[in-house]
Amino acid sequence: MRIIAGRFGSRRIEAPKGMDTRPTLDQTRESMFNVLQGEAEGARVLDLFAGSGALGLEALSRGAVWAVFCDTGREAVKVLRANIAALGVGHETRVLAEDCFAALDRLASEEERFDLIFLDPPYTRDAGPVMKKILSDNLLSDSGLIVLERDARTALSIPEGLRVRRSKIYGRTALDFITPGEEE
Repeated sequence: MRIIAGRFGSRRIEAPKGMDTRPTLDQTRESMFNVLQGEAEGARVLDLFAGSGALGLEALSRGAVWAVFCDTGREAVKVLRANIAALGVGHETRVLAEDCFAALDRLASEEERFDLIFLDPPYTRDAGPVMKKILSDNLLSDSGLIVLERDARTALSIPEGLRVRRSKIYGRTALDFITPGEEE
């Protein structure tokens, strides 16, 4: 895997070994950031189910100012910390090695807010409850964006208070760009 563009463009990063993590393919990540067009610039980023941290690290490479990564996998957290060290961005990041709901509780208690939230849960997990928690805990800034990566064959459940701005499908992967507001 590699960082696509920005200050770390073309730098290699490691991915956790085994089948517990499904890294976002370089081509899909590049397409995702083409849609985002500069929304990472100056952003505070939350990368849930982070795995290698590729999404949050790509955002940092493209101008994000802070990134929090969350994952429970021991191997994933080990690789994530190594990738952060290799890129020298420890001072711009925080790693939470805990369940996403525990991490969201912690961040809400600290009154954190994020402009860009990457949500890449296992394909078998419904992301609706996680998005509902993000919204109820006021973790998404008023003009913030959630980027959900999911299996394109599964139905999308969007909690009240969020709307899909755009969806794109890349083979088996769907990317949904979700903002605060009501569906029209």
